[in-house]
Amino acid sequence: MSWDDDFSADEYGEGRRARAKGRAAGWQFVRRTAGYTGLVLGVVALIVGVVVAVNYAGLAARPGGFGSPVADGPRVALPPVVESFEQAEPTQPADDLTTAPTESAEVSESTVVPMPQVDPEWTSRMSAATGIPERALSAYALAHVAIAEDQPECGVDWTTIAAIGSIESDHGNHADSVLGDDGYPKPDIIGRALDGDGVATIEDTDGGVLDGDTTWDRAVGPMQFIPSTWDKWGSDGNDDGAADPNQIDDAAQAAARYLCASGSMTSPEGWRAAIFSYNHDNDYVDKVASVAIEYAAAAG
Repeated sequence: MSWDDDFSADEYGEGRRARAKGRAAGWQFVRRTAGYTGLVLGVVALIVGVVVAVNYAGLAARPGGFGSPVADGPRVALPPVVESFEQAEPTQPADDLTTAPTESAEVSESTVVPMPQVDPEWTSRMSAATGIPERALSAYALAHVAIAEDQPECGVDWTTIAAIGSIESDHGNHADSVLGDDGYPKPDIIGRALDGDGVATIEDTDGGVLDGDTTWDRAVGPMQFIPSTWDKWGSDGNDDGAADPNQIDDAAQAAARYLCASGSMTSPEGWRAAIFSYNHDNDYVDKVASVAIEYAAAAG
């Protein structure tokens, strides 16, 4: 029996059943097609949602998107420096009046020691702009000046040093501590014991001399130096003849020297490598970059 024969049969015969069967098959095809289309659209929507979410999270970490450079520190100008002079102790009694005027001038000239000092007006202006306390800012700026003279190829600047000081100790004002005019926070800022409980495990290396702990090492001072690290990088930033991690001039200069030991910080990769050497945590590096950039923007 042909299709035409079925179609022309009695209305209660095979023709009617064949037509109904054809219609059912057609609706089944439509339903299946719709189902597959819905499934495909659902998968596409899921993929789009994941991409949007990932890019949103990425933008939170990198405002420029995944194609943007990784965060690194800013580049700011060297702070202006003025010279103060310290007169050394006289080399002969004051009542000796027999010295010739020319000789006296030579002696006086040889006993004057120039000491670099960051311009107080600049310090006051930058402190107001950035919110960094003047005493702490002068230490960061002086470290910038010193390292620029000793290691000009390094490229670290005061905004980066200040960012570390902010994160490590709130510029020497962590908890109940207050940074004094002498550069010492009181009371001393001593970190938790590095006993391996959620932190690194570092047994005592200094007999408790710096951190007061004869069992475990602890980070010390405004820049949070571990005693063994201070033993290698300790500096005398205020030229008082002693290197003390609790004194912010000393600590800031030591931090600059430590960072520069990683190499030039003039590229994003070099800058990040230096900060990572200070604290092996990429989130820490990003935070230092963010704070340093804020300081640079505020400084203009």
